[in-house]
Amino acid sequence: MPSQPGSSGFQQEIDTLIRANGHGYVQVLQFDYERRALLLEQLGLSIQESKLEPKQAIRLLCQVLKQAWLVPSGADQTMKASEYKAQTLAQLISELWVKLERPCSEKIVSQALEFARRRMDAYDRERCVVVHGDPHPANALQVLAPRAGAELGYVFVDSEGFLCEPEYDLGVVMRDWNEELLAAADPLTLAYEYCELLAKESGLDEATIWEWGFIERVSTGLYIYAYGSSELGQPFFKTAQCLLG
Repeated sequence: MPSQPGSSGFQQEIDTLIRANGHGYVQVLQFDYERRALLLEQLGLSIQESKLEPKQAIRLLCQVLKQAWLVPSGADQTMKASEYKAQTLAQLISELWVKLERPCSEKIVSQALEFARRRMDAYDRERCVVVHGDPHPANALQVLAPRAGAELGYVFVDSEGFLCEPEYDLGVVMRDWNEELLAAADPLTLAYEYCELLAKESGLDEATIWEWGFIERVSTGLYIYAYGSSELGQPFFKTAQCLLG
C-alpha cells in the first residue's frame, strides 16, 4: 500500500531514503519536511518494464536488497513484538477473509496463519533490518549514470522502511510471479526453484523465505480483493492453492 503525503508512512519513507544516502535507494536531492516534499534523482525503466526473465529479475532484486538492508535504522525506530509484520498480516488475513465472505479456500488461509504463527514464534529483534517492505520489480528502477551506492545499476523507490527479518522482503519477491507459476506445468516445483534461488543469492533461510512468500501471497490477494478488484485478487489465491502441494 503506497504512502500518502502527510501520513506517517510518507514520513517513514523520507527518513529511510535520507539515511540510505543513495545506497540501494533513489538519491534524495532536496527535501522539505514541513511541506512533505522530496526532489529525487531521475531514474530509468524499472525491472518490470525491462522485461527481464523471471530468474534474472529475482537475482537482481535480491542483490539490490542486500545493499538496501545495510541502511541503518532510525534512532527512534523501535518495534514491539505485537507490531511485528507477521502479527499484523495474520490479523489482516483473519479479518478480511471473514469480512469478504471467504473468497478463497480455508486451507490456504489456515496455512498462511500457521506460517504467520511460526514467524511470530521466531521473532528476533536482533535479526531485524530496515526492510524495503514492497520490493517488487516495478519498485526497482535503473540509474541513468553509474554512481556510488548503485553499482548494480538499479535502486529502489517507494520504501516502507519498517523493521523486520530480511527474509520478509524476499517473501515479497516470491509473491509476484502468479502468471509464470500458473502457466507452468508444475507450479510447485517452479516456486521451489524461485525460493531456492533467493536463498542461494542472499545466504538466508529458504524455509523462512517460503513462509513469508505464502503469507504475502494470501494477504495480498485478500487486500486487492477488498480494496481493488476480485478479478485481480484471484490469481494470488489460485497460486497459493497450487503451492499447498
